[in-house]
Amino acid sequence: MSVKRRGFDAWRLKARAVALLLLGRREAAEAVFGQMLERWPDDPYALASRAHVRAQLGRRDDAIADAQALVDRHPMRSAADWFNLAFLLEEADRVEEAEAAFRRAVALDDKLDRAWYGLGLALIRQQRFDEAVMALKRNTELQPMSPYGWYQLARVHVDRKDPEAARKVIRHLQGFEPKVAAQLQRETGLAP
Repeated sequence: MSVKRRGFDAWRLKARAVALLLLGRREAAEAVFGQMLERWPDDPYALASRAHVRAQLGRRDDAIADAQALVDRHPMRSAADWFNLAFLLEEADRVEEAEAAFRRAVALDDKLDRAWYGLGLALIRQQRFDEAVMALKRNTELQPMSPYGWYQLARVHVDRKDPEAARKVIRHLQGFEPKVAAQLQRETGLAP
């Protein structure tokens, strides 16, 4: 098959899958991505897309398999690929594997704030609080106005028995997210 013909066939199948997705026909789109992978088993677009559709369909194990195949075949392609795998693994309670995938994501892109946040959560679930603090601090450096990293950071400080550090985070949050600060005060019993 000529390169030109392959390119046209890939474009046609991709357009068909996208149209099916726009029509809300996820199962049919999944089948088209499957056709693409039968012809081009290493195609990163088809692997990533089918993983995403399978996750939307609630077929997490199949989504993980596709996401794992993607990073196995294209390990340096994108930090987002590793993040997506990590997210699925964490959701499946495969926390140690999720941690490793989050670490690969931040190794590829040190500025991927959501991967730092996910890494922090995975470390919290393993009760590795000191490491979680480091990951969450990096997340808050990258997303200083997002309350999520700050919230988790305060919670980790409480778990580490460091109420003064938690109070400092609560005071900081009062400046731009007073509702989150108030929620933390209620949950922890700490006044800023």
